[in-house]
Amino acid sequence: MSLTPEQKNTVAQWIAAGDSLYTVQKKLADQFKLSMTYMDVRFLVDDLNLALKDPEPKADASDVSKAPAAKPPEKKGILEKAKEKLGLSPSGDDDDATEDAPAPASVSVTVDKVNLNPHAMATGTVTFPDGVTGKWIIDLQGRPGLVDVSKPGYRPSPADAQAFMQELSLALQGP
Repeated sequence: MSLTPEQKNTVAQWIAAGDSLYTVQKKLADQFKLSMTYMDVRFLVDDLNLALKDPEPKADASDVSKAPAAKPPEKKGILEKAKEKLGLSPSGDDDDATEDAPAPASVSVTVDKVNLNPHAMATGTVTFPDGVTGKWIIDLQGRPGLVDVSKPGYRPSPADAQAFMQELSLALQGP
């Protein structure tokens, strides 16, 4: 399908005015009774060596693309996620702990050589300084948790919880 020179000139004027390919396609059908596919219009514009104009962005309050970019959330490791879940500060400086507080007795953590729990990435056992024992898991989303604790309703102190997370992190890193 060929266009007359007048029709080509008109298409060039539409493109110069900033019309989109869809608009040109619609105008060709309405004004010249020419049925062309979108791709045919694209080829026509290319054949005529016309450059499409980028539409000017409209500045309105609902345009979220103009809003300042939100800072992406930081990637947190297992240790940071666990500290957050246990209510500990990420830097290790707890509000409850003071510099004069005695260091907690050591927490003992072991990692199971074989994980038989299909809902966990890793499992093992923990013994807290006060003698309470339990099994720990890290679920498939990387969240740590305690199960089968020897004392029902037990919650370790913030210092013991932090020591547990540090020992767990070291144990999972390997030798």
